[in-house]
Amino acid sequence: MHEEPSTVNHPAETPPASGRRGRIDRYFALTERGATIGGEVRAGVVTFVAMAYIVVLNPIILSGGTDVAGNTLGFAQVAATTALTAGVMTILFGLVARLPFAFAAGLGINSFLAVSVVGQVTWPEAMGLVLINGVIIVLLAVTGLRRRIFDAVPLALKTAITVGIGLFIAFIGLVNAGFAQSTGLSSPPVGLGTGGSIATVPTLMFVLTLLVSAVLMVRRVKGALLIGLVSGTVLSVIVEAIWHLGPRIGADGTVNPGGWSLTVPELPASVVSLPDLSLIGQVSFGSFDRIGVLAATMLVFTLLFTNFFDAMGTFTGLSREAGLADERGNFPRLRSALVVEGLGAVAGGLTSSSSNTVFVESGTGIGEGARTGIANLVTGALFVLAMFVTPLTTIVPTEIASAALVLVGALMMSQIRHVDLTDPSVLIPVFLTVIIMPMTYSIADGIGAGFIAWVVVRSLTGAARTISPLLWVVAAGFVVFFARGPIEAVLGV
Repeated sequence: MHEEPSTVNHPAETPPASGRRGRIDRYFALTERGATIGGEVRAGVVTFVAMAYIVVLNPIILSGGTDVAGNTLGFAQVAATTALTAGVMTILFGLVARLPFAFAAGLGINSFLAVSVVGQVTWPEAMGLVLINGVIIVLLAVTGLRRRIFDAVPLALKTAITVGIGLFIAFIGLVNAGFAQSTGLSSPPVGLGTGGSIATVPTLMFVLTLLVSAVLMVRRVKGALLIGLVSGTVLSVIVEAIWHLGPRIGADGTVNPGGWSLTVPELPASVVSLPDLSLIGQVSFGSFDRIGVLAATMLVFTLLFTNFFDAMGTFTGLSREAGLADERGNFPRLRSALVVEGLGAVAGGLTSSSSNTVFVESGTGIGEGARTGIANLVTGALFVLAMFVTPLTTIVPTEIASAALVLVGALMMSQIRHVDLTDPSVLIPVFLTVIIMPMTYSIADGIGAGFIAWVVVRSLTGAARTISPLLWVVAAGFVVFFARGPIEAVLGV
């Protein structure tokens, strides 16, 4: 496969080393990107710490879904394949695309599978649909169509995607930390903490970690995010040992408002466990017979749009934050990146861990200095190790990891300075892209709103010739995507 050369040149401060170290330097462009092996290792650890929650959260989501035949996925099995698939795909991406973008099971797609898809089909059939979605994405990437769609997006919208993702992951962090919570009211739907106050110890730990990490970042301390995460976790373990706060949701479903949101920071009784990989290969394509070709195709269409544009948006945001994007928003080895990302969906289907895609939490490692695929090798290796030491991944509470997400969101928001917001035809689509992502908890929804607004507003104000034909096609596809519910009702699927 022909690869495009690096589109971004960074002045080398020191000449590349010779021998094996020199080959590593040249392969990963360490000197070219102003990176060091030590910095990449540290950043890879930071990314893993920020993403480790997926080993717990993905099994919670997937094992909670009962399929049409009354079957469920085992928690331990999903945890094992979640860690394995994330590790393998992250390492593969690091070696092939040589970029610091880590992979794991996409939260939007796994929720869609557990809530909507398995009510109609079995779990193996649902994973078959995920696999088909991945094969289509790979074909689009190999043929170059996915790259052409990527190139058709105006720079202003690519920047808006970056900023929107920044607000999105910051909002995720605030919600996961309990700093922003649903009020249960129609207005306002979201409020500060509990009853308008920071009233829980876990949320207070989030605030302390956020402030400590922010001060270290401003003072340009190396490893600021990692220091913040480690110190916050250690303090949380001490706090839990003293006050025994426990989880927010108990095993019997009881609610403890003052508990930890997902993982309780306590030392596990057992550290090592053998992974159960029995879910690998549990795939079926019987959904087309069970619910019909049209209904199954609509499910694949939904998976495809969500997977395709979530990944495109995340690639755009992370590459700009890492300083690896050129003036058009493209980044080195883009075609390889798009192909491997499609393989993530295929791998997720084959392992029943749901579609694996590039994770926005990779921004924490980038904020720590990650610039090459070496950071991915570290993150991926830690995910593979997590298969055997799953209990250790539960030590870092979500509230502590959330502090890093908020800070990275702030860094990504700074990219808005590259957009000329004095032109209303640019301002409105950019604003819709940015605001809809966090409000709908969906990168794809924000991208779709921005694309449609760009095409409609610009074409009706004299700038139709500046719009790529591919963008028209994609915008039309998003219209169908947004209206898929009524369309399915009309078609009776």
